[in-house]
Amino acid sequence: MKSFLTSHVYCKARLRILVHPKNSVKYIDIHTHIQHSADNVIAIRNLLLSEAEKMIASEAQGFFSAGVHPWDSETVENTWIEQLRKVSEDDRIVLIGECGLDKNIEASSEKQTELFSEHIQLSESLKKPLIIHCVGRFNELIELKKKYNPTQQWIIHGFRGKPQLAGQLLNVGFYLSYGEKFNPDSVQATPVERLFLETDEGSQPIDKIYEQIAAIKGCRMEDLSAGKILLKID
Repeated sequence: MKSFLTSHVYCKARLRILVHPKNSVKYIDIHTHIQHSADNVIAIRNLLLSEAEKMIASEAQGFFSAGVHPWDSETVENTWIEQLRKVSEDDRIVLIGECGLDKNIEASSEKQTELFSEHIQLSESLKKPLIIHCVGRFNELIELKKKYNPTQQWIIHGFRGKPQLAGQLLNVGFYLSYGEKFNPDSVQATPVERLFLETDEGSQPIDKIYEQIAAIKGCRMEDLSAGKILLKID
């Protein structure tokens, strides 16, 4: 175990040095499907399982997330969890997901919950946070969090809900990630240490999202540091 931890720390430290020079980092994009090229942006790029398998076989540098989206609950292969575990053991995979629950799709709620539960257990086993897609099933999501009592962060990506819902989620320990569309009152209600920022598939650059959120919070963009803390970036 000691040698594994030593190797893990060295690999992540080396990865940071290779990807970005010291003190050049300003913006952390916690969830995107787009490959960024700006020197002052560090992005966690979300990969399909097939994409993640190709990535770990390559020399690609950067930070990534991988998982099975609830939209794919009914079509995923039976071997998906073994495949996901294998790719997620790579140090470049820093988040598990996106995964979660969605009431607006045909996949059964039972099947979605089954897959999401597998992601939860993998997250806990590998000690990597979850990046979560949730539409209309927040009560069930809250109950699952209470049931599993996870040690890892559960981050709801692309949160657009009202401040009442934000408060419910924050009260049970969720983290919220905001993109180009958001409720300003919910942003105001979210402590900076629980607040992430993302571009997802949107057209708004991450620096503009930082500017908007900082203005609402009445803070400096540098104070929006949850992403840096997650990735252990100075």
